[in-house]
Amino acid sequence: MEAIKSKILDLKSKIRNGLVVSCQAPASSPLAKPEIISALALTAEQNGAVGVRIDSPVNIRAVRQTVNLPIIGIYKIVSPESEVYITPTFESAKEVAAAGADLIALDATFRMRPQNEDLAWLVERIHDELNLPVMADVATFEEGVQAEIIGCDFIGTTLSGYTDETKHIVGPDFELVKQLSKLSIPIICEGRLRKPENVKKAFECGAFAVVVGNAITGTDWLVREFAEMTPKLSAVGSEW
Repeated sequence: MEAIKSKILDLKSKIRNGLVVSCQAPASSPLAKPEIISALALTAEQNGAVGVRIDSPVNIRAVRQTVNLPIIGIYKIVSPESEVYITPTFESAKEVAAAGADLIALDATFRMRPQNEDLAWLVERIHDELNLPVMADVATFEEGVQAEIIGCDFIGTTLSGYTDETKHIVGPDFELVKQLSKLSIPIICEGRLRKPENVKKAFECGAFAVVVGNAITGTDWLVREFAEMTPKLSAVGSEW
């Protein structure tokens, strides 16, 4: 555990009060190539980011060779047996670790996991066998409390707005940040931060760090957002 504590302290010192950029692209996007993801990560590093959030071992490996920033690693795996897809199993976490991530983020909601793996067991195993800290992606305050109890090292508001209980939330969940900031572990505000002012407010609400994705690196999403405002695509009855 001493090695884990040292890594946590190092991560805290590097990302505190800073911007982490999520460099991802949909699987169907022409941008979903390791060399492009690593170029986005390098751009983030050169322009003030303190860390990057990267999906899949192949991309993590490419980014590790390109930047010196801390990498929050995830592995999105969709399966028919569970709604949980962000680093859903120990095997997926193991691949993220082997690729060079500094911190493993995973779905820490109350939803059933693939193979019915227990979340507390998963966190403990990542600590003991992979020797890496864990970031709990949650949607509610109660899930954040659970994450603290089972020993997660960071909490992210990543999944607020993306679960059945929270789907009514359409903007950044600043209220959740305020609630979670009362806990004893660092809170990372992530999810629908679209403008620089959102980042400022997140810190005012108690965030330890922030993660921004689509607003910076989501080219596919950005093009759709602008295109849908044009007469061609906003006309009644038009389809994307």
